[in-house]
Amino acid sequence: MEDNTKPKKKMGKWYFLIIVILAYLSIYFFLPDKMMPILNFYIKLILQILPIFLLVYAIMVLTNYFVNNKVLQKYMGEEAGIKGWAISIITGILSMGPVYMWYPLMKDLKNKGIKDRFLVAFLYNRGIKLQWAPMLILYFGWAFSLTLLIVMAIFSVPQGIITEKLIGAKGNLNN
Repeated sequence: MEDNTKPKKKMGKWYFLIIVILAYLSIYFFLPDKMMPILNFYIKLILQILPIFLLVYAIMVLTNYFVNNKVLQKYMGEEAGIKGWAISIITGILSMGPVYMWYPLMKDLKNKGIKDRFLVAFLYNRGIKLQWAPMLILYFGWAFSLTLLIVMAIFSVPQGIITEKLIGAKGNLNN
């Protein structure tokens, strides 16, 4: 018996797109005064997201051009040690923008040999927002703020190790 669920799923995406387009067209024709705020919001949203898309795309291009698999595997592969953790923690802290914008880059890096533990540490440290540190210090003081940031950075390491072990255990069960 054949499994025809994949073509239906692909068609479902197209149906959704067509329904959304028809909804917007109906708003345009029946309520044109309501359409301009929608278009203005859409344009503002695209203009806000576009620089982040371009930044991530530029990083991906530069990574593909300058960084080969051997370099990645050396610093963030199976044999990577403290350097891999340091790179993951620092880049996670310095990364900005919505996390979903980083997913394509992270998938690309994973395909090139970066271990899951370092990707988890990167994601965990995205919770540290240096741009909000002055506000954090203002409300909670230096001692609390510094302790929180250090603990978050340190605990990204066990989070990465635990997650990688869980992923490995799941992978072993499926084989």
